Amino acid sequence: MKTKRMLSGWLQQWVFIGPALVFFGIVVLIPFLMSIYYSFTEWNGVTTKVTFNGLENFKQILFHDKDYRNAFNFTSRLTVTNVILTNLVGFLLALLLTQSLKTRNVLRTIFFMPNVIGGLLLGFIWQFIFVKGFATLGNLTHIGFFELPWLGDSPTAFWAIVIVSVWQGAGYLMIIYIAALSNVPKDMLEAAYIDGASRLQVLRSIIVPLIMPAVTVCLFLTISWSFKIFDLNFSLTKGGPFNSTESVSINIYQEAFRNNRYGLGTAKALVFFIVVAIISTIQVMYTKRKEVEV
Repeated sequence: MKTKRMLSGWLQQWVFIGPALVFFGIVVLIPFLMSIYYSFTEWNGVTTKVTFNGLENFKQILFHDKDYRNAFNFTSRLTVTNVILTNLVGFLLALLLTQSLKTRNVLRTIFFMPNVIGGLLLGFIWQFIFVKGFATLGNLTHIGFFELPWLGDSPTAFWAIVIVSVWQGAGYLMIIYIAALSNVPKDMLEAAYIDGASRLQVLRSIIVPLIMPAVTVCLFLTISWSFKIFDLNFSLTKGGPFNSTESVSINIYQEAFRNNRYGLGTAKALVFFIVVAIISTIQVMYTKRKEVEV
């Protein structure tokens, strides 16, 4: 009887979980394992001839590929900037919209809406704003901010991508922070104010420690988004001017699908995956230690 119950339980689990595991294996696991194999080969993606070349692709990446290192440098700077600004803006919006405002639900919807728009479409919209809209405002007002070559110069192109990235992602993080702030015990805040604590002290010593689980999630999301940025970067600048804003994802895309060097492209992707996985793991482990329980 016990054996039948166990078999029935296993069968029910496999009926519900089995199809998802099969699709996960086909869509994610098998391509990932194949990419590891192709990273040790020389293959153009067209012919059936696949030549095993050992660690040559990785030697090329680490010691000779200047474009890949520049792309990694740009992506790292973009990630650090995006993580700080997106989380800061999202948290400040959450603090504002957890106050007793009559229009807070409308404002939450407005601030979240950019996240609904796809990255490519968003990039093309902002490309028009930077190129046409700002230029028109600059001609009319002669304000230096609008007269800058936003997508035509390396420093301004970097900040153009940051502006759009923060504008898109802050609303999503705002929702997570609002959920965390709503769970902070009100009696604990009231007791702190009665004891004479200032708003800044309450924020630093009570609110932030209690919402650290949300901080862990938001940091992980923004690190992942920023490192993997492709569609927004591609539609805004296509890596220009002169590859100065080329992200790692665009560099991998160019290598594999433009240069037809799939072996080298998958090797770059594998190195990229390992670096991002290590950074994300360190971040999660560090912020998890900072979490407290009520």
